[in-house]
Amino acid sequence: MPKSLTRDLIFFISGCFILTLVWPNLEYEFALYGVAIENGQWYRLLTVALVHGGWLHLLFNMLALLSLGLTVENYLGRNKYIFLLLTSLLFGSITSFLFNPLNSIAVGSSGMIFGLFGCLLIMGKRMGANLKESAGLIALNLAIPFLIPGIDWKAHLGGLIGGGLATLAVRPKKQLWE
Repeated sequence: MPKSLTRDLIFFISGCFILTLVWPNLEYEFALYGVAIENGQWYRLLTVALVHGGWLHLLFNMLALLSLGLTVENYLGRNKYIFLLLTSLLFGSITSFLFNPLNSIAVGSSGMIFGLFGCLLIMGKRMGANLKESAGLIALNLAIPFLIPGIDWKAHLGGLIGGGLATLAVRPKKQLWE
């Protein structure tokens, strides 16, 4: 089996979740917390992806990462995939930070995962994805925060936009309008 950054990320993020069960304060230290970011803890814009609000949250995010990430990683290659993930994560985190109250706390890798959805919207057809199915899945995932309280839809939207922009940046120019 070839080396996969996606699988490595799933193991690493899952391992961080397990560590938060042993050291619960770690979740708070890594969470996206506006007051802490304003006080210079910018690392939280990245570490938010390492902590999750329970087993189900982790499970759904890691299943999405596995199903979307492997396809995108294989299509783009490792370096472009890393750029896409980091850009999506930062866009999601910054959007959450800017548009939520400073005292709110957010956890999870959803912004990064929504960046993969953004990539599918831009290049899904070329990658062999069913665009109608992908669009339906994206719409469903964007609707979930309005049905289940406490989910940060702003991070989802920011990640989706960041992923789309990152995909446009890394995609070969000749493919832009094909």
